[in-house]
Amino acid sequence: MATDHIRYDVLARDALRGVLRKVLTDAASHGLPGEHHFFITFVSKADGVKISSRLLAQYPEEMTIILQHQFWDLTVLEDRFEVGLSFGGIPERLVVPFSAIKSFLDPSVKFGLQFDTSDVAEVLPENLPAAPAPSAVAVPASATGTAESAEEPTAPSEGGAEVVRLDRFRKK
Repeated sequence: MATDHIRYDVLARDALRGVLRKVLTDAASHGLPGEHHFFITFVSKADGVKISSRLLAQYPEEMTIILQHQFWDLTVLEDRFEVGLSFGGIPERLVVPFSAIKSFLDPSVKFGLQFDTSDVAEVLPENLPAAPAPSAVAVPASATGTAESAEEPTAPSEGGAEVVRLDRFRKK
């Protein structure tokens, strides 16, 4: 097998993270249009992630946030986004680098992106094969609430945000 000196996997990953960056930038500037809302899963302990110790104790591996009705001060930078959310009535400011994101889902239009984050915690040695490129995925009908057995996330009450695991939306 030939060596990939161009690193197509890195180019594809960066391009798809650019899609995510653009969507969040538009949401920060204009709000969320129509029924759009986002489920964003990220590695809790990745470099650059800033969450409270309370949230880190609750979600030591990964965390999923929902940007829908109750978020504020969404700021998008070149390498990360920052957002205010309330968890159990306690306001929190989260900082999430794009490199820490495992998945992005907009169930309103059945669009999702999955990212390999195996390189987040450590740099891979040169002799290991490159990680597979991220891919756009079709969202299963159960994730959009169209299937009768789907568990539809409920709107947060009392200004709190609901943190859910996307495992229930993944194909088994």
